[in-house]
Order: sequence, then C-alpha cells, then structure tokens
Amino acid sequence: MKRSKKLLALVLSAAMIAATAAGCSTGAATSTAESKAAESAAPAQSSNKQLVIGLSMNTQTNPFFVSVKEGAQKGAEELGAKLVVTDAQNDASTQMKDVENLITQKPDLIIIDPADSDAIVSAIQEANDAKIPVITIDRAAKGGEVVSHMGFNAIKAGGLEGQFIADTLKGKGNVVEIQGIMGTNVAQDRSKGFNDVIAKYPDIKKVATQSADFDRAKAMKVMENILQANKDIQAVYAANDEMALGCLEAIEATGRTKDIVLVGNDCLDDTMKAIKEDKMKATINEPPYFLGKNAVQTAVKYLKGEKVEKSVILESTLVTKENVDSVKTRD
Repeated sequence: MKRSKKLLALVLSAAMIAATAAGCSTGAATSTAESKAAESAAPAQSSNKQLVIGLSMNTQTNPFFVSVKEGAQKGAEELGAKLVVTDAQNDASTQMKDVENLITQKPDLIIIDPADSDAIVSAIQEANDAKIPVITIDRAAKGGEVVSHMGFNAIKAGGLEGQFIADTLKGKGNVVEIQGIMGTNVAQDRSKGFNDVIAKYPDIKKVATQSADFDRAKAMKVMENILQANKDIQAVYAANDEMALGCLEAIEATGRTKDIVLVGNDCLDDTMKAIKEDKMKATINEPPYFLGKNAVQTAVKYLKGEKVEKSVILESTLVTKENVDSVKTRD
C-alpha cells in the first residue's frame, strides 16, 4: 500500500513538472513571436514619419527656377513629404547662409540648385559633416559629396542650337552669343557645345560674345548695344530663354525680328508663345518643372533605402515651330 502511494506521488510530481515545463516553453515562444513582430513593425513605423526635405534655390526671380520649385512642391505633395524652400536671390554668400540655416533644422536631405558651382562647395561640405545627404540639381558643384546630381546635358543643348543656326543659315552668316553666368558649369557647357559646332563652319562668324548672367533685363541692354554696333547680324544664340526673351525685346525695337534667327534654351511658356508667333525660331526642351519634381522623387527614393544613380541626365530635345504644340512642360 505504501509502495502504491509512493508510486502515485511520483506520477503526480512528474505530471506537474511536465506541465510547468510546457508552460515555460509556451511563454518563451510567445515572447519570441512578439519580439519578431516588434522588429518587423519598426520599419513600418519609421516609414510613417513625414520626410523633411530642404530645397535651396539660387533664385526665385527667374521663371525657370520658379518652375523648378513648383515641380518640387508637386513632387513633395504627391509623396507626403515636407519641403522647406529658401531663395538665395542669385547670391552665393546668401545661399551659404541658407544651407547653414537648413542644416540647423536637421532635414532628412537637402536639394541644392547652386548659385555658383565653386562657392557652393563649402556649404555642401557642412551638410556632409552634419551627416545630411545632398542632391544637386541643374548646376553641378565642383566639390563636396552628393548622393546624386540631376540635370541636363548642357554641351548637347548648346550643340543642338549651334547646329540649328548653322543649318538655318546654310553655313554662312554673322552670329552673336549671349552667355549665362560663367561661374556655373551650365553656362560653360552650353557655350562649349555651341562653339564646338559653329567652329565647323568657317563661313559663320561670331561678331559678338557677351554675358548677361541668365537675366532678361541685362540681356536686353546687352543686345541693344550689340545691335547698335553691328548692323549685319543673322542669328543670336542666348544660353537661356530669359536672355533670349530680353534679346527679343531689343530686336523688336529695331524692327529686325524677321531678319534675325533667335534661339534660346529651357522651354519657358513665354518662349513657346514666341516660337508659335514666329518671333523666336527654337529653344531646347529642358522643362524645369520636371527637374524639380524628379529631384524630390529621387530624394524620397534614396531616403527609403533604394539605390539612386549618382548622375541623372534628363533628355534634351530641340523645339521649333514644327513640334512646339506637342511639347509637354508640366503635369
């Protein structure tokens, strides 16, 4: 009897130990599952955080850059990001302060459209030191680390315009070149592309070359002086549409619109209108709106951990009266 009681006690004890062990095992499995769920939920929670992107614009007085900002704002709106915009008013030192101010706000990324390709380097380096990634657009910087640069092939654009002028003049005539801000790679490259093509035509002569800093009012004054000094001009190449439109005002004042082949670059709305009215002959389709929008899309893509190209070159195409109606410049 005693032996039976001892045996019963041993069986009950073993059953209790097994039950306790099973309970501990279930508890451990539950904790592990909860831990894994928390880990997988963390990225989703992080992705719900609104991204903040700084946009340092070189100016907002030029319609091209106004359109860049509008495209960036549209991109941010569609992707749920917050965009903080500054305006350097075409001053490199102001832009330096703008970027420094953005850095203090600790955005997730800063997009910079440099006022000057050399001067912006120190601002980019400050962002690098603060571990804030940088994307440059339109004008490339000549130093500092950027995760991506987005722009257009400025040499190609200048070459397309040069070839259009050469073909229109049938390889012979006097031309004028109105250059942009020569401290920027865009102005340098557009000039190079244009001159590389023109150099192939010995009967095309450049009678004047002058900078108007991508500005409409300056270009009008520059063109007025050139027209007074040169009565025999067959074509004018302006490195952007704002300058081309300034040149157009000066040319119209002399009544020589039909005699001079005028071309620009950037595909602004006013230029498209002038081409339709046969006051300008050509421009290059490099719509600034999509440049801004694509920059924000690239920024968000990068911040989500996706790979982005180090250099993104958007398409440049010639726009004339033949295809102006089919050109899309915004959504």
